[in-house]
Amino acid sequence: MEWQQLEYFVTVAKLEHMTRAAEALAISQPALSRSISKLEEELGVPLFDRQGRSIMLNRYGELFLYRVLRMRKEYEKAVLELQELNNPELGDVSLGFLHTLGTSIVPDLIRAFRQKHPHIRFHFTQNYSHSQLKQLLAGELDLCLLAAIDTEPPVCWKELWRDELFIMVPIDHPLAHRKSIKMKELEHENFVLMKKGYALRRSADRLLNAAGIKPKISYEGDEVSTIAGFVGAGLGVSLLPDDEDLNPKKIVKIHVEDMVCERIIGMAWIDNRYLPPSARQFKQFVFDFYEKK
Repeated sequence: MEWQQLEYFVTVAKLEHMTRAAEALAISQPALSRSISKLEEELGVPLFDRQGRSIMLNRYGELFLYRVLRMRKEYEKAVLELQELNNPELGDVSLGFLHTLGTSIVPDLIRAFRQKHPHIRFHFTQNYSHSQLKQLLAGELDLCLLAAIDTEPPVCWKELWRDELFIMVPIDHPLAHRKSIKMKELEHENFVLMKKGYALRRSADRLLNAAGIKPKISYEGDEVSTIAGFVGAGLGVSLLPDDEDLNPKKIVKIHVEDMVCERIIGMAWIDNRYLPPSARQFKQFVFDFYEKK
């Protein structure tokens, strides 16, 4: 069965006359008759009741026409969707990013991008880095914004920016008046950290280990806002990037003076995998955006 056969069938069903249908399709009437007969043979049932040159759909033909028209509509819809996906101004972008980037960084990026490309649609996934990589490899995401992580081909990763990590203490903490401290000064503190698996937790563990500190962890959380809330309540100190949502009435940020405390954020994608024009356009926009900073 071929698509052309189905188009012939629809035309004959609409006109209910072989000769007129053949003229409309610009083929010979015998060729059209053979095509319809072959289709009926493949289906195993007659589709028309014939009366000379005039023919009428029977109950098999009516059912088949209903299904073919629905199928043709879905086909036309699929073609339109593919054309939209291939249009850099109408397509979709599936973007994954870290929870900590959802407060301001990603919203600001999207707002700036949509000022130039208002019709591109985004599908967002927030997750930690390892889970994003799994989704990226599975083809569920086009692009990811995640922390520096060991990757292997076909995953590509490009650094975009670096965030300083500050010691966050409650406003009534003995260190709250200090502008900077040495990391070792925190060895007797209780810590409030992100749960294992999060990029911020990996950064905190690496920095504390480098300072020779085995942290006493009082609480773990999934969101920076939760960690900050616990710090503000006096339940421990933490290592966090600066964020406009952190409450300055409850939390003080302190620079670490004796070591580089930062996290590196970049974009990941799959090498040699087809990226829709819309996703390619957003990827380049992000690269240009941070190169200008």
